[in-house]
Amino acid sequence: MKGNVLLKVTGVLMIISAVISIFAGVFLGGLGALAAGLGAASGLTLAYWAALFLTMVGGICQMIGGIQGIRYSKSREHAGKLIVWGIIITVFGILSAVMNMVNSGAFNVPSILTSVALPALYIFGAVLNTK
Repeated sequence: MKGNVLLKVTGVLMIISAVISIFAGVFLGGLGALAAGLGAASGLTLAYWAALFLTMVGGICQMIGGIQGIRYSKSREHAGKLIVWGIIITVFGILSAVMNMVNSGAFNVPSILTSVALPALYIFGAVLNTK
């Protein structure tokens, strides 16, 4: 598979994942704020807000990286920037997955797949583009 095709496919998948992530972050953040405003018995912890922040920022970075991957899929000059975006997305994804595990105590396989495997394929496509 050529690098440009891999970048387009992973870029589209990353955009879809980012939309879901951003929507979930807004929805869960709104529910958390509503529950806290209504005097929920348990206060929202710093770990909750950190996981929410990482999910939102990671989703935004994933959206930007996906768009950049599609836009510059045929450009060798931008391959280095795409590799950097892939690394940034991977770091935010791993941190978000760790924080979600801390908060929920459960290992989420789809979260790991979207936060590690998808950006790894994205980086691989960008590396193939450099050749």
